[in-house]
Amino acid sequence: MHLRKTALLIMTFYATFAMSQTKIIAHRGYWDTKGSAQNSITALLKADSLGIYGSEFDVRVSKDSVLVINHDPGIWGHNVAHTSAKVLTSLKLKNKEPLPTLIDYFEAARPLSTKLILELKELESQEMESYAIEKILELVKEYQYEDRIEFISFSLHAIKEMVQKAPDIPTYYLKGELSPQELKEIGCTGPDYHYNVFLKNPNWIRECHELGLKVNTWTVNKEKEMKQLIELGVDFMTTDKPSLLRDLLEKTP
Repeated sequence: MHLRKTALLIMTFYATFAMSQTKIIAHRGYWDTKGSAQNSITALLKADSLGIYGSEFDVRVSKDSVLVINHDPGIWGHNVAHTSAKVLTSLKLKNKEPLPTLIDYFEAARPLSTKLILELKELESQEMESYAIEKILELVKEYQYEDRIEFISFSLHAIKEMVQKAPDIPTYYLKGELSPQELKEIGCTGPDYHYNVFLKNPNWIRECHELGLKVNTWTVNKEKEMKQLIELGVDFMTTDKPSLLRDLLEKTP
């Protein structure tokens, strides 16, 4: 009986540790490796192969209202918002893959287990952001990704709309100026702020946890800052160096 209780305590300890340990999100997928590129399908697949929590990617809207994956407003001299999806998807990423649509991404994710951390970029109007959210939610429902998708944005309008339309989808605000209490009142899952915000306001991490919020931080690529943020207790860390962070977490007592 004593051995059974001891085994149960050990299992409980490790389960609690696994739940509390900082989780890894690959920034624009695992792109900083051979054969990959930012926001490519390969970057998504490679992120999944690491066994990490999530893979982040950026969504914009083409001239003909197609949701495409690209970080910057433009690519190879083409402004995404003023270019058709046909032209955009004919363009090649740095690893020679075509620029993907959101449907391409969702299709590629079918056999994967990593969470899909979808960032809707700030678009040309609030109306366009509302349209993008409507289409994102239609695809999430079609692919039955309700438990796999998380939403982030610098647009407060987009955040509020996502919270209103899909309160069960985890939603994080990126800009960095709102306090934990303000995020709680909006209905956010929590902040997803640049790591300098939390290093300057470490009490915000504690306040978030006291309010029942989760904390993500970006883009953490150096071991020094990774260690600091792990010690501060962030729930998630977004990084261009997911394998480095994974190795560091494995060594963290």
